[in-house]
Amino acid sequence: METTKSHIALLASPGMGHLIPVLELAKHLVSHQSFKVTVFVVATDHASLANTHLLQSPADSGDLLDIVLLPFIDVSDIGGPSVSFIATIVTTVLRSMPFLRSEISKMEFRPTALVVDLFGTDALEIADEYNMLKFVFIASNAWFLAVMLCTPEIDRKEIDEHVKNRKPLHIPGCKPIKFEHNLDVFFMDTNDPFYQGYVEAINKMSLTDGILVNTWDELEPTTLKALRETKKVPIYPIGPLVRPIEKSVFGNEILAWLDKQPKQSVIYVSFGSGGTLSAQQVKELAWGLELSQQRFVWVLRPPTENDAAGTFLALGNGSDATLDYLPDGFPARTQDRGLLVPMWAPQVEVLGHPSIGGFLTHCGWNSTMESIVNGVPMIAWPLYAEQKMNASMLTEDIGASIRVMTVESDAAVGREEIRSVVRKILVDRQGRNIRSRIKELKDNAANALAKGGSSYNSMSQFANICIQHLKTKASGA
Repeated sequence: METTKSHIALLASPGMGHLIPVLELAKHLVSHQSFKVTVFVVATDHASLANTHLLQSPADSGDLLDIVLLPFIDVSDIGGPSVSFIATIVTTVLRSMPFLRSEISKMEFRPTALVVDLFGTDALEIADEYNMLKFVFIASNAWFLAVMLCTPEIDRKEIDEHVKNRKPLHIPGCKPIKFEHNLDVFFMDTNDPFYQGYVEAINKMSLTDGILVNTWDELEPTTLKALRETKKVPIYPIGPLVRPIEKSVFGNEILAWLDKQPKQSVIYVSFGSGGTLSAQQVKELAWGLELSQQRFVWVLRPPTENDAAGTFLALGNGSDATLDYLPDGFPARTQDRGLLVPMWAPQVEVLGHPSIGGFLTHCGWNSTMESIVNGVPMIAWPLYAEQKMNASMLTEDIGASIRVMTVESDAAVGREEIRSVVRKILVDRQGRNIRSRIKELKDNAANALAKGGSSYNSMSQFANICIQHLKTKASGA
C-alpha cells in the first residue's frame, strides 16, 4: 500500500440511521477524492446486518474501500426491554473501543484521519495515540449541531424555564427551540450519567479538527453563519449525502406496482428504519388513508406501545405478513389503490419514482435528505430524537412540508387529520405550492454537490487538510 494516499477511518455506531450516511460519506471520499477508506461498523444485530448488501464494497471502489464489522458486543447486562436505544448505543460503542484500537494498531498503513459520529467520541483518544486528525460527522442538520454545541454553555436556569414554563430556548444566532420541539436531553438531571456523557461528548467535539455535517450552505445559511462565527471548531457542510438509486433494485414488486400508477398520484408512508406506532395510531392511520381516497404505498411494522423508536436497532429486511393489527377488511377495501409493504421498502428507489407525489415521514434526517434530493414534498410526522426540530424547520422555515397536528401532544393523530393532510399534499393547492418549493430545493442541493458548489468546496477543504497532514507526517515534521 502506497503511503502517499490519504487513508480515512470512519466509525459507524449502531442503527441504520447512523450506518447509511457513514457509508455514503465513505463512498464519496473514494469516488471523488480517491482516498483509501476503512469503515468500522459497530452493530447490535450481526446476523441481520450480514443478510443485507450494506457491508459489500461497491464494485467501482476497487481496493480503496474496506468495511470491517467489529465483534459483537453483549449489552444484555445493562437492563431489560425498558432500556432506551440511546443507552444501548452508548454502551455498545464504548465496549467496542478495545476492538477498534486493536484493528487500527494492526494496520500497516494507519489512517490519516478518524471520523466518528456523536456516539463515537470516545474513539478520538485513539486518534491522538496514532497522530491522526480527528473529525466528527453529524448526519443531521446544522440547527441540531448548533443546539448540541451550545448545551454546555446554556445557563441551567434558562433550561429550567424552557422545561418547566415552556418558554423558547434561545440558541446564539439560531432559531430558538420551542418547548414542543424539545430534545430529551433537556429533561435530564445534570447528575444523570447520560447527561454528563452527552456534555463530555460535546466538549470532545469542540476540540476536534472539524465537524462534517450533512447539510449545505444554501439550506441553512443563517445557522451555519452563526456556527462559524461563534465556534472555534471548523464546520464543513458536505451534504446532502444520500444513497443513489440502484438499478439492481428495478424489477422490485413495489416499483412494478408504481409503474402502473399516474404521475405524482401516490403518497409514500414510512417511519424510517426505527419508527413504530401504537396499535390505536396504526388503526387511525389506516382509516385516514382509506378516507383520503388517494393511492398509497405504506411500509408497515407491528405496533409497539410507548416506544416510538421500537425498531431503531433492528436491521435487515424482515417481514411480518400477518397484518392482523389493521382494521378489519382494510386490505381488501383498499387493494385497488393501496400497496401494503411489511417492514421494509427500497426507499430511495420509491422516492425517485415519478408516481410518488408525497412522503408521509417521521422526519429522520436521512429520509428528509432523500425526499429533497428526489423532489418529493413531505407530510411531517416526527416521532423521537431531533425529529420534532426537523419537522419545524421543514414546515416553518424551508417550506418543504406540512405537518400533522393533534389535539393534545400525547394523543393519537386522528383519521380526519390524516385524510386532510394526505389530500392537501396530493390534490390541494397547498401541495402544489410545496411541490414547487421542493423542486427548487432539489436543484439547490444538486448545485451544492456539483463542482464549484458549496458542499463540493467544503469537502475539498476537508480533503486538503487530510492530504497536508499526510505530507507533514511523511516529512517527519
